[in-house]
Amino acid sequence: MIPRYARPAMTDIWEPATKFRIWYEIEAHACDAMADIGVIPRENADAVWKAKDVEFDVARIDEIEAVTKHDVIAFLTHLAEHVGSDEARFVHQGMTSSDVLDTCFNVQLVRAADLLITDMDALLAALKKRAMEHKMTVRVGRSHGIHAEPTTMGLTFARFYAEMDRNLARLKLAREEVATGAISGAVGTFANIDPAVEEHVCAKLGLSPEPISTQVIPRDRHAMFFATLGVIASSIENVATEIRHMQRTEVLEGAEFFSMGQKGSSAMPHKKNPVLTENLTGLARLVRMTVIPAMENVALWHERDISHSSVERGIGPDATVTLDFALNRLTGVIDKMLIFPDNMLDNMNKFPGLVMSQRVLLALTQAGTSREDAYAMVQRNALKVWEERTDFREELLADKDVVAALGVDAINENFNLDYHTKHVDTIFNRVFG
Repeated sequence: MIPRYARPAMTDIWEPATKFRIWYEIEAHACDAMADIGVIPRENADAVWKAKDVEFDVARIDEIEAVTKHDVIAFLTHLAEHVGSDEARFVHQGMTSSDVLDTCFNVQLVRAADLLITDMDALLAALKKRAMEHKMTVRVGRSHGIHAEPTTMGLTFARFYAEMDRNLARLKLAREEVATGAISGAVGTFANIDPAVEEHVCAKLGLSPEPISTQVIPRDRHAMFFATLGVIASSIENVATEIRHMQRTEVLEGAEFFSMGQKGSSAMPHKKNPVLTENLTGLARLVRMTVIPAMENVALWHERDISHSSVERGIGPDATVTLDFALNRLTGVIDKMLIFPDNMLDNMNKFPGLVMSQRVLLALTQAGTSREDAYAMVQRNALKVWEERTDFREELLADKDVVAALGVDAINENFNLDYHTKHVDTIFNRVFG
């Protein structure tokens, strides 16, 4: 991923030096396990650890690979340069390249998931803080982009919290599912390496042994992992889209923080554009575009092919680095977001009282009017408000049929905003406990 949308802790996971360090640990732990069961001499296994503080030379490995055309062999050759050819002769004993590559990839995905889980925790904290802060800040709810009925800004933040909390649970499951390793040798039969080696290596790396690996770890695990990242990205876009709508000039119920010295437009000095949430919408697309290739990687030939390999070299870093950046950016947006309660009330009263139409409809039916007649009575008055910008309550009070059915006091009672917030506490208890 380009540096503009990357943070160091996540990019470090995908650096070649990190990859080669993991490869080394896999090989060294495997040698230990093989020595423990008497397959190789203990002194050879110990000799491999001479390289434990070595900073592997990425350029040198690339130089060797230019000749061998094989990345794992290039690494093993470089490792022998540090350990000694004789001492290193049992390294990779009975193993195949996928044992190293797949186990390493899953270690990287697990480490990336851990960072993403931390990101999610921070985002949830920000959403909860703003939800509590604006629990009873009334704003109009919209369906199809049109005024519907009153809700609260706190409920808006709460629903995003609940969505992200579900995503956190999904991410933890995806981490668990991808946290497997395989040291099973060619075609995964353990013919040339004892299963105890796999168990030892996985324990050292914080993984579980893959039950059956057919030389490669099954890619349905990875498809699920990247699908989960795609769902999280879609939720980020969901939040970002709402904020972008709120910041529109004719709405302006909320807005991204605009810092001192920030410029909104190169041409129009008055502009305050929702650039961060627009950026998040774009980043969400980048994460989601990794999902289909991950799913297509599931179908491999027989026990193994490498059609998935080139895909994963790209989507592994791209998806995790981008999502890490996006979650961090969204947390900052939520934490600093400006909220305008007065504008919320002004917007709701743009067509005075109109958002109470359903309550009046229900009151009429409860008073004995048929639903069809009640709907017609309410709608004819509502349409006047739409067309003439009059006051809905005044129209109802001037309608002899409505007054006859309800009475003046009952009509007035239907315009109390508290009616729409009476169960906010119940919803909050469901979301936050």
